[in-house]
Amino acid sequence: MRISEIFLSLQGEGIYQGKACTFIRLAGCNLSCTWCDTRYACSKGEEMTTEQVLERVSAEDCSLVCITGGEPLLQQDQIIPLLKALWDRGYTVGIETNGTIDFSASEEYASICMDVKCPSSGEASDLSLLDRIRITDSVKFVVKDQQDCAYAESVIRGHPIKGTIFFSPVFGSEYSTLASFVLARHLPVTFQMQLHKIIGVK
Repeated sequence: MRISEIFLSLQGEGIYQGKACTFIRLAGCNLSCTWCDTRYACSKGEEMTTEQVLERVSAEDCSLVCITGGEPLLQQDQIIPLLKALWDRGYTVGIETNGTIDFSASEEYASICMDVKCPSSGEASDLSLLDRIRITDSVKFVVKDQQDCAYAESVIRGHPIKGTIFFSPVFGSEYSTLASFVLARHLPVTFQMQLHKIIGVK
């Protein structure tokens, strides 16, 4: 599989925010979001075997693993053996995906965080995948402005979502305006800043 990087940090967002986590960032993406903060992960990356990745993860001595990208599910056939191996070894695994690829094959071994693309991203997710979100999964809307918030609200109202729903402001946007939208509309979401950016870690 093509790996951009493997590193230990604090999980900056989602249901495991604040916890130490080993990140496996896969290379390659099928989208080009305007505010993407990991464009370097779209490059070719390093070919690594499942065994090599497991060795690197083991060296970090951390029980929580996040598989991200890029878009990791572009290599879903290759990461399934990795997911199973991590599961068998007792790791808690989460996958961050842009909501354009069916994640069914990965659900047995990992929780899913589906990033629903809002208008400011310039991209779109497959909203039919929201039907697959379980109570142990989550959905994230990266919002930059009120147009994004209004779009996210329409998705939330139109699709019963079983998992936790996050509003994650684009770094540097007007946070108070976005928070006011959530409060005024009584949205069933968790408003969550990107912790890793606030404290200045990778």
